[in-house]
Amino acid sequence: MPPDEAVSAEQPGGAPSHAGRGDLGGAHPGQAAGGPDQPGDPGQAAGGTDQPGDAEQAIGSPDQTGDAERSPSGAGQAGGAGLKGAAEQVGRPERSAGGGGRPETVRRTVAEDGGRASEGGRRSGGSQAGASFDDSGDYGRHEGGGRFGGSRRGASPESREVQGAARRRRALRKAGLLSAGLVAGVLVIGAGAVALLKPYLSPDDFEGTGSAAVTVRIAPGSSAAAIGSTLEEAGVVASAESFVRATEDRAVSDRLRPGHYRLRKGMAATAALDLLLAPASRVVKRVTVPEGLRVSEVFARVAKQAGIPLKELQSVDKELVGLPEYARGLEGFLFPATYEIEPGDTAVDVLAAMVERFTQAARHVGLEEKAKQVKLDPLEAVTVASLIQAEGGTDEDYPKISRVIYNRLAKDAPLEIDSTVLYAQNRRTLKVTESDTKVSSPYNTYRRKGLPPGPIANPGEKALIAALNPAKGDWYWFVTTDPAHRITKFTDKESEFVRYREELNKNLGTN
Repeated sequence: MPPDEAVSAEQPGGAPSHAGRGDLGGAHPGQAAGGPDQPGDPGQAAGGTDQPGDAEQAIGSPDQTGDAERSPSGAGQAGGAGLKGAAEQVGRPERSAGGGGRPETVRRTVAEDGGRASEGGRRSGGSQAGASFDDSGDYGRHEGGGRFGGSRRGASPESREVQGAARRRRALRKAGLLSAGLVAGVLVIGAGAVALLKPYLSPDDFEGTGSAAVTVRIAPGSSAAAIGSTLEEAGVVASAESFVRATEDRAVSDRLRPGHYRLRKGMAATAALDLLLAPASRVVKRVTVPEGLRVSEVFARVAKQAGIPLKELQSVDKELVGLPEYARGLEGFLFPATYEIEPGDTAVDVLAAMVERFTQAARHVGLEEKAKQVKLDPLEAVTVASLIQAEGGTDEDYPKISRVIYNRLAKDAPLEIDSTVLYAQNRRTLKVTESDTKVSSPYNTYRRKGLPPGPIANPGEKALIAALNPAKGDWYWFVTTDPAHRITKFTDKESEFVRYREELNKNLGTN
């Protein structure tokens, strides 16, 4: 065929073209169908001899997109076999589309270029770009191509840029969605945390000092939080947390005391705290029991100061107040101290508190252990303490009075203590007559030797200590010569004792 005539995609007479039919051993997919004198150019399309092949143009026409399915010869079959044929024909002479001309050797194969596909072996009906080799050994993408033999076609710079931009947009959308989700989650968590912590960060609180009066009982051992809950239930404060915060801010938790308090409803937490710390707010009756009182005198004082009926005190079951095993009754065991009697306290409550206070003092002085050292049992030690306490004098006199008692006990002599005969008569006086000393009673130490059957008063701790730790001395008598000034004199001579008695009578105005 003359070299200046182009070979069309279809031979005259209907002979099929071999372009793109690698599976039939025809022209190489990368070689254009040219004249017999023209070497096949991978970049030249089969549209004419004078037009350079464009990798973006389809076979058959310079301006028509090439597609294997649109080839008149039916050369649009899948390129799997064509790829195989091309790979096997390295260096093999190929015929031109016209069947004549100079044989050409394929300079590159798909195998040499990493398994890349040539233009003729496009996937049927594919929408992706195919690949064609250029002189530099690289390949471009043709629109209308697709995957060839399972390998991804290469992409032109423009296509790669477009795909990269799309990927970046998708990544940005994902990042935006993720960020929005995180922000929403943080907001939800933050809102929940604020709702949960609000009572602690900014607890509810009233303003002012309140109005309606209310009495609130604070139980022993209550913490600031427990007290706050009690106040909240009573309507005194708006929340327990506000009260706890007030106590922490002022660091006064250790100053809170149990008891009944007169408060008001609707108070600010700080105002409620002020009243709890103020002694005047305490609803309590205080009863002071001095040293040396008898049980009957203690009852009368409690009934008067605390408002507890005397009959209730007198009828208390002794088994309910916690007396020591060695005690025979309440006498000697209602410890002298100041007691706070709360609203609602009963006679049993009050007496039990006094006995408990005695137990504490007895434990403190080591009563049971030290009584053995002075050859007494615990009840006898308490009895001696009651005699010391009843005779009075100063604290410095107590150990000396104790020594006189022990010296007389050692000689098996009557104690001859005035307070015992007065106890037997349930009297209080400084003027003891001879007739008083003759009263018939086991408590009359003028007529009986040894200790009385039990305590005659309720001693304090100093008297207990003196009973267990008598002073050293030979004293056998003692006389409180000046009761008004609590002056007591001691002697081991009877003549001095008689003189001291006369001094006492003179101060009392008696013979």
